[in-house]
Amino acid sequence: MTYHKVKKLYLEQLGNELKKHAEKDEILIDYEQHISELANDCDIEIQTEQEWMFYITERLGTPKGVARIWKEELAVSQNRTLIYFLLVNLLFFIFGGLLTVLHFTLGLQWFSEVWRFLTSIPSLLMILYMFFWALLGYEMGKSFGANGKKLLKKTFAIAIIPNLSLLFLVLFQIVPHEWFHPLLTKTFILLCITSTVFLYPISYLGFCWGKKKSV
Repeated sequence: MTYHKVKKLYLEQLGNELKKHAEKDEILIDYEQHISELANDCDIEIQTEQEWMFYITERLGTPKGVARIWKEELAVSQNRTLIYFLLVNLLFFIFGGLLTVLHFTLGLQWFSEVWRFLTSIPSLLMILYMFFWALLGYEMGKSFGANGKKLLKKTFAIAIIPNLSLLFLVLFQIVPHEWFHPLLTKTFILLCITSTVFLYPISYLGFCWGKKKSV
């Protein structure tokens, strides 16, 4: 019974240290198995609770130390996710900018065909872009659970900068509307403004759905 009591105590302490870690349940299950394996492989005589605790912490680390490692790993994973989505979002604007510049500078026939095709499906492009934001929220909810909410807000706050910058340039005609003809109609600009307003709610709905899937 001494071993089982120490095992329970270790896992309780680890759970308290992990707090609301996104993978808390999986970590506890994993370490419960590790402790059981240590007990089965133990070839020395252990009698007291102190000896069992020393034996376990000597091989697995203290609950506080283990929790710190997992928290650090979570922070690294969140940063990677943040950078990944920021880069993908930025690539949309880089691709669009390059396409516009090349269309007006090269004057190639096939390039013009691509340009005409893309400018003929603005609604589809907008839907795909909004789906990207929903996917962003979903992945953060699924990967990090409730802990992903702050990450979602941070990602949105940074990623929305190119969107707002482009809207500003277009609305104040700093960017000539002729560059995006026939895409930039008043209706399309209004739709862009409306969709920008709804980007966070859409990503948050995706986050909530992903969070449910993570449970």
